[in-house]
Parts: sequence; C-alpha cells; structure tokens
Amino acid sequence: MQKIAKFVIAAGFYAASALTGFADTDKPTIVLVHGAFADSSSWNRVVTRLERDGYNVKAVANPLRGVKTDGEYVAGVIKALKGQVVLVGHSYGGSVISDAAAGAQNVKALVFVAAFAPAKGESAADLSGKFPGSTLAPTLAEPVVLPSGEKDLYIEQGKFPDQFAADVPVVTARLMAVAQRPITDAALAEPAPEAAWEAIPSWFIYGDADKNIPPKALQWMADRAKSRRTVAVQGASHVVMISHPGEVTKLIEEAASAI
Repeated sequence: MQKIAKFVIAAGFYAASALTGFADTDKPTIVLVHGAFADSSSWNRVVTRLERDGYNVKAVANPLRGVKTDGEYVAGVIKALKGQVVLVGHSYGGSVISDAAAGAQNVKALVFVAAFAPAKGESAADLSGKFPGSTLAPTLAEPVVLPSGEKDLYIEQGKFPDQFAADVPVVTARLMAVAQRPITDAALAEPAPEAAWEAIPSWFIYGDADKNIPPKALQWMADRAKSRRTVAVQGASHVVMISHPGEVTKLIEEAASAI
C-alpha cells in the first residue's frame, strides 16, 4: 500500500508539473518585448502556451522611450539570462529587439510579430510610410508634452478597438485602450542604431488586416530579412498575438527548435 501511495503521489506531482508548465532547461528562454500602445500583458495568451510546452518565458516591460535606450535596457535583460535566447518583438518592439540582439552571443533567433525590422538608419516612421495603408495618425489623441519637449503619444480610447485590435472582443479591446502605454514621438522617428536581423535568423508573422503597419510593409521587411518563415494571418489585426496566440506560439517554437 505504501508503494502504491508513493506512486500515486509521484504521478500526481508529474501531472501537476505538466499542467503548470515546469520549464525544460534544455530549451531556450523566450523573451517577449511589447510595442507601443500595449504592455507585457499583451503576451499573456502566448505565455500560457509557451509555459505549457516547457519554455522559460520573460515578458519585458519595454520603456518605449527611444530605440537606443530601450534596446540597451532589453540587452541588459538578455545578458542576465543563462543559456540560449529567442527574442520576440511586437510592433515597435521589433526595432528594439533588432538593436538589443546586436552583439549578444546568446540570442540565436529573432521573431517579429507584426513588427518593424529596420535597417541601420531607418525609423519606424520611415517604414510605416513606405507603403500606403496605415490609418494610425488620425486616431492619435492630443499628445502629452514632456519636460524634455518630447511628446507622449496615445491612441484615442474610443478609436482604439477598431484601429489597434479590431479582431479582439470589444470588451477586451476597451480595457486595452484604457491601459495602453504611450510611446514618445522621438522613439518612432529615431533611426535604428543596429540591424541584428542581418546576422541572426529571423521569423515573421503578421495580420493581413493590420491598420497600424501596412501589411505590404511587413511582408517587404520579412523578404528583405530573408525570413525563415513568414506567416500572414488572414483577417488578423495589429495584435495578432492576442487574437491568434496559437499561430504566434507555433512560429516562436519553430524558431526555438531551429536553434
């Protein structure tokens, strides 16, 4: 009876481990970097799936102050991690990860989720205007002027659901609108200091109904980066990781397996 009891307890422990997603130390750590008008919670549905599949995951609070300073912040997070890293960026976060990964010995793959992948000297604003289709500018609220003279940008709360998250339940999108984090105008106009995608294998996924970054621009950046795989999700908005977490998780895990 004691042996049976021990077996039941052990079986229960391992079952619980599987359910709670105990990390496999042989797998790379997945570092997730959100973009403008979002926060780390935008990755929640992806995090749940990655942890279930045994990955260590870290969702970074992107400062959204400037490409170079944000990149340095994320680089510091990466440096503190042991083992290999897959670095994932959404939207403006793509500019940040491409800078942060430059020279980082442990970053083995980049995943761009509806994200900018600028060449050195290009800005997010440059790439957003490269092709027609972005309707972001008219939805921006009155900027908040900072002591430095820079301006914090928000999307008007009433326009946020349709502009940013059209395929997300309206109740959720409205909460996102209230909790959105601003980005400085300078960050969107700042030329990229580095372009890590030129040396590190990259994967891309985006929604073909994105209203923030034109889908043609996203596909063009993926082609330029010689993307290992590019996924265009039909009907998906700018927050494809929220509305289609399964597809995003699958691509991240493909990148993780490739290294």
